[in-house]
Amino acid sequence: MTMRVSSGTSDKLGATWDGRGVNFALFSSHAEKVELCLFDQDGKRELERIVLPERTDDVFHGYLPDVSPGQLYGYRVYGPYQPTQGHRFNHNKLLLDPYAKAVTGRLIWSDAHFGYRAGSNRADLSFDRRDNARGMLKAVVTDDAFTWGDDPPPRIRWSETVIYEAHVKGLTMQREDVPEAWRGLFRGLAAPTMVEHLKRMGVTTIELLPIHAFIDDRHLVERGLRNYWGYNSIGFFAPDPRYGADNTLSMFKSTVARLHDAGIEVILDVVYNHTAEGNHLGPTLSFRGIDNAAYYWLKADQPRYYEDFTGCGNSLNLTHPHVLQLVMDSLRYWVNQCHVDGFRFDLATTLGRGPEGFDPEESFFVAIRQDPTLSHVKLIAEPWDLGEGGYQLGKFPDGWSEWNDTFRHTIRKYWRGDEGLIGTLAGKLSGSADVFGRDRRGPRAGINHVTVHDGFTLADVVSYANKHNEANGEDNKDGSDTNESANYGVEGPTDDPRINRKRMKLRRCMIASLLLAQGVPLVLAGDEVANSQDGNNNAYCQDGPIGWVDWDGLSDVNRDMTVLIGLLAGLRRRFPQLASRRWHDPAPPGGVHAIQWWRPDAKEMTEGDWHFKQAHFLAWTVSPNEQGAPPVMVALNASDNPVKFVLPRWPDYRLWKRVFTTTENLDLTVEPPIAPGDSFELGYRSISVFGGEM
Repeated sequence: MTMRVSSGTSDKLGATWDGRGVNFALFSSHAEKVELCLFDQDGKRELERIVLPERTDDVFHGYLPDVSPGQLYGYRVYGPYQPTQGHRFNHNKLLLDPYAKAVTGRLIWSDAHFGYRAGSNRADLSFDRRDNARGMLKAVVTDDAFTWGDDPPPRIRWSETVIYEAHVKGLTMQREDVPEAWRGLFRGLAAPTMVEHLKRMGVTTIELLPIHAFIDDRHLVERGLRNYWGYNSIGFFAPDPRYGADNTLSMFKSTVARLHDAGIEVILDVVYNHTAEGNHLGPTLSFRGIDNAAYYWLKADQPRYYEDFTGCGNSLNLTHPHVLQLVMDSLRYWVNQCHVDGFRFDLATTLGRGPEGFDPEESFFVAIRQDPTLSHVKLIAEPWDLGEGGYQLGKFPDGWSEWNDTFRHTIRKYWRGDEGLIGTLAGKLSGSADVFGRDRRGPRAGINHVTVHDGFTLADVVSYANKHNEANGEDNKDGSDTNESANYGVEGPTDDPRINRKRMKLRRCMIASLLLAQGVPLVLAGDEVANSQDGNNNAYCQDGPIGWVDWDGLSDVNRDMTVLIGLLAGLRRRFPQLASRRWHDPAPPGGVHAIQWWRPDAKEMTEGDWHFKQAHFLAWTVSPNEQGAPPVMVALNASDNPVKFVLPRWPDYRLWKRVFTTTENLDLTVEPPIAPGDSFELGYRSISVFGGEM
């Protein structure tokens, strides 16, 4: 049949179902004509092409009363094919709608996906006339209606937040107490046993690696690998269908609702810095064929080529108003329609780039700050990219938090036994004021972590001196060579009980350092059960046992730290001053410092003490808070020998009671309190925490 079509409206981009028909609208400032292509339900046969009849400003649009939710579609966009001028239109290529709320099928790689004659001597300049539709992803018309019921957002305070970074598939694929049909899918995240596990650890917020629709790079597919992590987005509104079943979008919403019921927030790791279309020799899948010169940063003197701040071949240009609109519309969609609680922005420096480089007052940050929806959700920056001046840790605006990689480097090196670190360590444990202590920012500006998805797992930090990425097929050249790790005698797994005991002690100490520090802690999924990636520190392409969490260590007393992390999260609630919303006043009324640093003889640290290179002992106290929480003392010993120290005196408190230790299998409830002035022996490679008693 021939579809009826009228002018429709340019008000809402994408495919919008209104109960009677669907309005289609697509932005392109340089296109000459746009065809809407409708497909049958298996996406193989193109049923009809319809020219969008109207153009309002830079938006092509049309209304089809005979189309309903479930319809598969794509676009063909006509315009100049002039790569040297920055234009790469090719109507032979079916293009994915940037505003698609759902996608279906999978990308089947062939040379037909390239706008130029791939493999020719005139690569990138010779116009390719092959049709790519059969092997291309298709957009799906959706109905946004969903019965949320009563779903108030948890709105966890930053000072109470404990983040758990996880991959949707990898978290549950090997978790046997999750129903098999749910494993690897959104549904598995909210399985009762999974939720119980998160609650036992005191996790308040789960941060998911990218779920936006993404593609597997051709070079990976040809090697039998996948872009497992998903940092290769092609659709910023659609959840990737590999994480759903019959209705991926509905499953995602249901999962968010179930996690909210458990009081757990959901943060999405989002990749707005680049797209999956790669560099000037990449495929034409969406943005490139819709309006290349608008969507991407092009080199001013050679617009055939892209400015690559990301290391992925291209960079989205958020200084263009319609590209900024795309990102803002996407963010609002995930909050308003899918009820997510915040975002972690991959390579966020790129989002704040203007003509003169990074600027915390660039249009993206201004738009976020004034937005009534987005200004109230959690915003986390990965504060760097690979362009000039890309490292911007501590430079993001008020209201943002940032991944604090200086914390990771310091903690790993300290517990490895490196010397001359206690001054730097004290700064990191007290919130990294040297980095974030400006304007109106507080300790919550720093997202502290010891491990994240990119790099060694915690078990591998203490088991491998070098990376082992051979399985990635890049001759072990990929991934960082700087890991601040050690193997303590054997590279990789060992049956030596002495080495395994040392590794376990160090894992416990690093996790404890993370949870006892000022700032917001982030725990990597699987670290609690000694998950290993066999020394692979760049498992982005490992959609298999290397990349999935191995739960064999669960309930193994020598590997499982689930209870330990739960105890530490409980300490942050019991002693809120460990996670203060404000910088601790160095000299509050009464003359007692909010944070005091102590030598082993219970005297305060002097300038000279901070420069004692061989020091591996560090102890500090935090004053009682306004709500009456008692003083708390933390002592760390990274040496291979026990350290005796004296507990300091504290006004109005006559005893210290040990409330936590990284030493395993100790019942602290029967341990007697310690009087100020008495000495205590802190075991090697261990941490103890003491609370004041009146």
